[in-house]
Amino acid sequence: MKRRERTRQLIELGGLVAKADLIELTGDDRAVILGLLVEAAAKLCSAEREQYLLLWQRRGKRAFDSGEAAAPPNRIFT
Repeated sequence: MKRRERTRQLIELGGLVAKADLIELTGDDRAVILGLLVEAAAKLCSAEREQYLLLWQRRGKRAFDSGEAAAPPNRIFT
């Protein structure tokens, strides 16, 4: 991957972190954000990988379609 493509990818991924409201929800705590991502990676290494992918894909599509990413208070996407 070329440098310009890699830079664009990193910017887009950072945008997803912001869209999911993880910056505000974690108080911009980078260790917490990384911990969340590490936890997601661990789940993707589990026997339930396909179930997690399907669940997260549905949630992600719903968030893109609604224009909202973070769950409103007291609401969990399923």
